[in-house]
Amino acid sequence: MIRSTSAQLRRVRFALPVAAFAVAAIAVPTAASAGADPMVIATVGVGAAPLGEAANPVTKVIYVANAGDNTVSVINGRTNTVTATVPVGAAPHGVAADSKTHTAFVTNVVGNTVSVIDGRTSTVTATIPVGVNPVGVGADAHTGTVYVANFGASTVSAISERTDSVTATIPVGTKPSGVAVNPQTDTVYVTNSADNTISVIDGRTNTVTATIPVGAAPLEIGLSTVTRTVYVSNNADGTVSVIDARTNTVTATIRVGTAPFQVAANPVTKTVYVANSADNTVSVIDARTNTVTATVPVGIAPFGVTVNKVTGLVYVSNPGNNTVSVIAGR
Repeated sequence: MIRSTSAQLRRVRFALPVAAFAVAAIAVPTAASAGADPMVIATVGVGAAPLGEAANPVTKVIYVANAGDNTVSVINGRTNTVTATVPVGAAPHGVAADSKTHTAFVTNVVGNTVSVIDGRTSTVTATIPVGVNPVGVGADAHTGTVYVANFGASTVSAISERTDSVTATIPVGTKPSGVAVNPQTDTVYVTNSADNTISVIDGRTNTVTATIPVGAAPLEIGLSTVTRTVYVSNNADGTVSVIDARTNTVTATIRVGTAPFQVAANPVTKTVYVANSADNTVSVIDARTNTVTATVPVGIAPFGVTVNKVTGLVYVSNPGNNTVSVIAGR
């Protein structure tokens, strides 16, 4: 069990242990029906210590940052197989995908850089210096801006996709970690893991407009652009804070598993998924009622979660056994 935020960050983010073995991709012949309970329908072997993930719903491609071997696995969402392995910087952590430009952005924690991947060729086209220990990342496809949480500098770097350069450095709370972007409102949400707060950034002015108290050690964050609701995983107390983005207030606190990490929302099904790293499970939340309706066993020490909003499939990275679990249903 994880006892503290600092220990967890050291263990997962900076120690970056390599799992003892990798599990090969397992194809499951039939997927769960739309009304079935959520279940794992495939397990995909990826690189060492997979952490952050991002999906491009247009191309049905999933990007997985492998912190243990400095690569990104590219998964074909139609076949659930790895089609490319892309070398990036040192200790890749977070991934964001811009479905308009078909570009992926990967934070390299030890290298203090962001790798830019052309989704058409699966090659790195630029490496951008940012702040100290970049972890979370989010892309605003509307403005062509990428936002990077610099854990070691307590800042957020704003990157122009047009020039592949940092255009602003925004002070936020202490030890920022997760990033979520609403391109419809040009608003950026950043978890401050040591302050137990969320910084709300106006993407038009690159200034912090609100600070929202949440639970203990907020690490990751997801949102629904349809309902304008933000979901924050509080790693130290095993909860998810639900924030109304219209009022910037917490409207509910949901008990999930132990040591939750990444959060992903499917606005179509109004379902939220949370990776519980110490339980080897994913909590499934009904966003209508803010209640956990299912708990899905996955791989070892699940970290990242992303949803393909077109297919409804959910991808969960398991750094403990170097796999990605594919969840279907409900």
